[in-house]
Amino acid sequence: MSEATKQVEKERDGLISELKNKDIEKTLLEKSLNEKHSNDLKTKDDIIKMKDEEIAFRKDMKLKLSTKMIGETLEKHCEAEFDKLRATGFQNAYFEKATGAKVDYAGSDSFEQQIVIDIKAGSPPNLAAFPQPGLAANMAAIGGLVPLGNDMENWVKNNYAAGPSWVDLGTYPDKSGNDQFYGFFYNVNVKSLVWYVPENFEAGGYEIPKTMEELIALSDQIVKDGGTPWCIGLGSGDATGWPATDWVEDIMLRTQTPDVYDGWVANTVKFNDPRVVNAIETFGKFAKNNDYVEGGSRAVGATDFRDSPKGMFTVPPKCYMHRQASFIPAFFPKGVQVGTDADFFYFPSFQAKAAQLGNPVLGGGTLMAITKDSPATREYMKYLQHPKSHEIWMSGKGFLTPHKGVDLNAYSSGILRKQGEILQNATTFRFDGSDLMPGAIGAGSFWSQMVFYVSGASAQKVADNIQNSWDSIK
Repeated sequence: MSEATKQVEKERDGLISELKNKDIEKTLLEKSLNEKHSNDLKTKDDIIKMKDEEIAFRKDMKLKLSTKMIGETLEKHCEAEFDKLRATGFQNAYFEKATGAKVDYAGSDSFEQQIVIDIKAGSPPNLAAFPQPGLAANMAAIGGLVPLGNDMENWVKNNYAAGPSWVDLGTYPDKSGNDQFYGFFYNVNVKSLVWYVPENFEAGGYEIPKTMEELIALSDQIVKDGGTPWCIGLGSGDATGWPATDWVEDIMLRTQTPDVYDGWVANTVKFNDPRVVNAIETFGKFAKNNDYVEGGSRAVGATDFRDSPKGMFTVPPKCYMHRQASFIPAFFPKGVQVGTDADFFYFPSFQAKAAQLGNPVLGGGTLMAITKDSPATREYMKYLQHPKSHEIWMSGKGFLTPHKGVDLNAYSSGILRKQGEILQNATTFRFDGSDLMPGAIGAGSFWSQMVFYVSGASAQKVADNIQNSWDSIK
């Protein structure tokens, strides 16, 4: 009987122990769930907070960029792909082999927000790659960047084509309002391109124009021969009008000195200044000439920019030339081979202005800036001055450099080499002006008023309207 009792007691104790374990497991589970719930709520709150901050920070940026990226998505995609390549390339860079220093790269789809957060928190990386000068200038103004110094400034002046331009684009006021050289440009793109079909030019007996006067004469000759020289389309959904701003910016650089262009972007030169009105009217000589554009001038504002170059590839061609940046081949008909079926030439300068203005180029680019100084960081900036550091990237895709010391044969294709040669021959380089203007202007009234212009309004009227909108936000 005692053995039976012991067995029952043993079973009882086992059940009690099991119940206790279950209670403990339940308590731990409840605690874990509560903690997870609390963390989830905290994460959710943090996300909401971050999103609110992001929305506030990017209101102006969205106006400037996001809508326009309907037309320039490919450029941003290329930049993202370049960043991915950089992350792996840096691991095996000559810099690491030569110095023993380790380079860690971290990319982010929300770089514009993250770098601001990191700098304000006092935990920035040593180096940051800014996609355009505006954000870098903002960070310099709050003391978030470290000046590169006079030696590097002079090196850029002497070793980059259009060197003073690159110094200007990398120079911003510091926290005290004093100008300092902060930005070293590494990887740029070119917008001053005119696309054409070599077969069409050959059939017509047309030569590549070397000056703006020759480009206009060629346009007249094509009309005389019964053809239409230009395909132009400004349509781009909510961003309709932006292709016209690139035309005006290129013409401003070909009719005015860089300081006037810079003043126009900053509105110290008013939008309705006669020099700006003249640039708009010069664009009108192409876009508002019924004989010059496919479908006539009224079709310019209604034609989608993605469809506009297709007329070059019809038989017979509906148009012969298309001014657009390097991304436009993405919208060529399927099967078109760039370099054979389609090619480009530099959007030329006015011969009458060449002695004064040389060969200006419109484009964009990525700049490297020091956000936390160190001896290794300085050595890395020196490394970026070496031709080899550029040639490594030239052998891939989507990389262009104004470095005069590189071997142009290092480019992976003839198309990239030709664009590199345009950069090498540049005497002035400037960023897309509309992207640097306040969003309400550069991605607002400037776009809409250019559509108003090709629809029949005068250049003076649209220039006055744009200036009025600029005055309203001051």
